[in-house]
Amino acid sequence: MTTEITSTADHDRSEWFKSSYSNAGGSCVETRFVSGAAFVRDSKDRRADSPVIALSSTAWTCFLDTVTPTDA
Repeated sequence: MTTEITSTADHDRSEWFKSSYSNAGGSCVETRFVSGAAFVRDSKDRRADSPVIALSSTAWTCFLDTVTPTDA
């Protein structure tokens, strides 16, 4: 699994999105997909130098398999 923490400076804000399951409470993350990688950041911290987690497509799939309910 490849995980990397990087800066948002090289990421275009217009392509970030929140899940449709996000609530209005503000405890959300935003995701962006670029070149086979998933980038994840805190939706409340949109500074140009805010931290971003970069996940390979394999790591992203593993994450989704882990957090998605099997009986949904």
